[in-house]
Amino acid sequence: MELFILMTKLAPEISSDLRRREAIGKEWKKKVDQMCPDVKWIAHYALLGPYDFMDIYQADSNETAAKVSMITRANGALSAESWPAMNWSHFVDITKELG
Repeated sequence: MELFILMTKLAPEISSDLRRREAIGKEWKKKVDQMCPDVKWIAHYALLGPYDFMDIYQADSNETAAKVSMITRANGALSAESWPAMNWSHFVDITKELG
């Protein structure tokens, strides 16, 4: 399983509807879980900055990560980016291989 970071910015109409935000989030998660059952969620954070949320998850492929982003965009996100990530120790191992 590969590691990904999902950065999400909600559409203004969803951002302004604070009462429905929790329900919208639960609906989104249910859809992702149904359409991408192999995704393993690691963490979910609400942010103060250019993005509204950051999710850390594992997926079996870039294709699955793309599906997560597409489902997110189709369900109220203005933007959704899935970034590949790796553990620091693995990054250090790669740099050692390169000399």
